[in-house]
Amino acid sequence: MAAALVVGACGGSSPASAPAPVTGPPVSSNTITITSSGVSPKNIQVAVGSRVLFINNDTRSHNMASDPHPSHDDCPELNQVGFLSPGQSRETGNLVTARTCGFHDHDDFSQQNLQGSITIR
Repeated sequence: MAAALVVGACGGSSPASAPAPVTGPPVSSNTITITSSGVSPKNIQVAVGSRVLFINNDTRSHNMASDPHPSHDDCPELNQVGFLSPGQSRETGNLVTARTCGFHDHDDFSQQNLQGSITIR
């Protein structure tokens, strides 16, 4: 598990698109909830072939995307989530490659509480 955490977010990154700091081991979950406090859990682990559901329980919109910002090309399956109005939810595409993918809110990319990672095993 430690090796998976060291891998990082699917490739190179610039200072503005650095992956979210790891705050502990990934949680086994297929759901990430967005609130005014940020994303929770920040780091999840899913099986190869899974999808992840993002739920916007915040009072404002969020535009969730793959790292790095602004190209969003490390894990394109995450870009299917895209723009979520308050109360909306949407799944990623099928995550079929074992790796760790960082994500962020494109419209607020420097906010660490809106950044996280998905480890696909």
